[in-house]
Amino acid sequence: MDTANLVAIDVHTHAEVSERISGDPMWKEMQEASSHYFKGDEHRLSIPQIAAYYRERKMACVIFPVDMEAATGQVRVPNEEVAEVAAENSDVLIPFASIDPAKGKMGAREARRLVEHFGVRGFKFHPSVQEFYPNDRSAYVLYEVIAEAGLPAVFHTGHSGIGTGMRGGGGIHLKYSNPMYLDDVAVDFPDMPIIMAHPSFPWQDEALSVCLHKPQVYIDLSGWSPKYFPPQLVQYANTLLKHKVLFGSDYPLITPDRWLADFEQIAIKPEVRPLILKQNAIQLLGLDKPRPGQE
Repeated sequence: MDTANLVAIDVHTHAEVSERISGDPMWKEMQEASSHYFKGDEHRLSIPQIAAYYRERKMACVIFPVDMEAATGQVRVPNEEVAEVAAENSDVLIPFASIDPAKGKMGAREARRLVEHFGVRGFKFHPSVQEFYPNDRSAYVLYEVIAEAGLPAVFHTGHSGIGTGMRGGGGIHLKYSNPMYLDDVAVDFPDMPIIMAHPSFPWQDEALSVCLHKPQVYIDLSGWSPKYFPPQLVQYANTLLKHKVLFGSDYPLITPDRWLADFEQIAIKPEVRPLILKQNAIQLLGLDKPRPGQE
């Protein structure tokens, strides 16, 4: 990956279309509700198409599925497919995997296999759709594998656009995504980088506190147009957390084009912009270092 010639690195991109398995009709209603909430295009791209989309924009992206099979019965896009297509498009795609913590030791075995044989670079969790508190000890067997590999874990925090407006919120409980639960995880796994995804409404101050207090905790700015960022988030991004805030779009729900256009309009210091857009992600993800076996 030629990071010097990238405009930005988007650390939050969803793989929602598989070329290997049929789409799950159970997911269609939630997709439609999410598109309505985000006022976006309902069209979803395959993973190779996402690679071409980002390559055209001279950007790279972290890409992952979301495993919510245990809680919802909805079939995920295969982690192996994400990793293999990313390997074929390594100039722009950085593969993360998603494993529902409800899968316990079997999930931990899958995580180890994906790290050792498929080169995944991190893991994605969505507590609200996976129905677990991040500090639940049952999830620790999975975190142990991630921490041992020295990889980052992304956790959805705050409000969920998925399920918004649906009857009963689509069955999704917001309580699981309070970022304060990640404080325990940061204490118990001090060497596992944690990325708190999204401005964490209605718990923004909690997220800022955890990020400020724990050295290995970061915040990605995905899922919101920057013009709606809370003032305190902009304040901390400009100052104490300028090395710990990351650009993320939440594609396809929000496109990088829309996000970046709105980012231009908010009061981020000129010297901080390149940190958020690219440099912080390069350092966190180790993109300026050779992978094992590539020295």
